[in-house]
Amino acid sequence: MKKEKLHTDFEKAVDFINNYTEPLPADLLLKLYAYYKIANKNFRSPDSSVPLINAFKANALIQAKNMSRTDAMKAYIKLVKKDVKS
Repeated sequence: MKKEKLHTDFEKAVDFINNYTEPLPADLLLKLYAYYKIANKNFRSPDSSVPLINAFKANALIQAKNMSRTDAMKAYIKLVKKDVKS
């Protein structure tokens, strides 16, 4: 996938999720969260006011920590197509 198309497809997938109104499973949301953070080079710690949520988010980031930015974008797009749009 060419870099330009990858970025466009990633932004479309992010917009789709941001406008999605149905509830999504927590495990799916955590994966999307981790992939999004890695894809955007956002290395700040989770900042929820609920410690348990921060722990789950941190765990999701740890599980995906070895992904490249490109792989994170591809994984985000694939997850949206496979588990949300299907």
